[in-house]
Amino acid sequence: MAKKTTCPVTRDQFRAHAKPIEITINGQAMKVPVKFFQTGSLGWYLNSKMDVDIGGTAVSVQIGLNMTIIGSKELPQEPGAQPAPASSGDGGAPEG
Repeated sequence: MAKKTTCPVTRDQFRAHAKPIEITINGQAMKVPVKFFQTGSLGWYLNSKMDVDIGGTAVSVQIGLNMTIIGSKELPQEPGAQPAPASSGDGGAPEG
């Protein structure tokens, strides 16, 4: 049976300290914004498009990246906490 993983940070710690993560795909740097998922999980989310060269022909590809902190969905909701901002196409990342 799989061992249950406990999230090592609180929702407040994530809210205060999580930053976008930088990734590189095919030589192109991107920032993956912090995300408060509707499921209650915490992590990072990116939905984007880019061109990839295939033998001299550019093809458009869609990128979907979902990074979820294991165990974060089970974290208790903190009393008086403001709900996560609604997603506006930027992955729902908080300002600042």
